[in-house]
Amino acid sequence: MNDHAADLEHAQDFTEEGKKLFAGACDFIWAATDIAQMPPAGAPEIAFAGRSNVGKSSLLNALTNRKSLARTSNTPGRTQALNFFALGTSLDAPRLRLVDMPGYGYAAAAKDKIAAWTRVMQDYLRGRARLLRVFVLVDGRHGFKPPDFEMMDLLDRAAVSYQIVLTKHDAVKKGDVDARLAETQAALAQRPAAFPEVLFTSSHEGDGLDVLRAAIAKLLSEHGA
Repeated sequence: MNDHAADLEHAQDFTEEGKKLFAGACDFIWAATDIAQMPPAGAPEIAFAGRSNVGKSSLLNALTNRKSLARTSNTPGRTQALNFFALGTSLDAPRLRLVDMPGYGYAAAAKDKIAAWTRVMQDYLRGRARLLRVFVLVDGRHGFKPPDFEMMDLLDRAAVSYQIVLTKHDAVKKGDVDARLAETQAALAQRPAAFPEVLFTSSHEGDGLDVLRAAIAKLLSEHGA
């Protein structure tokens, strides 16, 4: 069994725990556009990052079994703040916080707006002791683009653990899936903060969502949460 298969098998041990975790309540609790607006430290956090229109909002909605937890839009750059959601237990004492980060790589946005989004993401990544991992979403139809490498460079410099989640599995030809996974893993080989397991998901068809939920439940378990 190769390392990738072993990682997937280990994650599957947490499938039921992942389903239970995401079956609970999930509610919006906070939005921040600068470091002064960040919520105080509390529950463990996982964040979701990705290029504009990569399907981040759709994945968050599908992952939490909601239709409108995160607003979806055909307009790139819609998410302009760090949006925090409380998952499980209660709003005051959630099991986990989900953080929807502003989409990056939107060339049509004003330079000052791009700079502001970049700054708030940098401040967040450098200053959150309870941030367990960033899930970086990459369009599975196209693979990595220059803005994705820039984001991974930022995460490597900040020494923040991150994991790649390929999206839009349903729009990729079956014969191309293994090649896309292999090239993605190869691009991560020399990156110090990258988690080696690559996930492939489809918000529309539900592909890979249970594996992603299980990976998050496993991560919480490893950190005693």
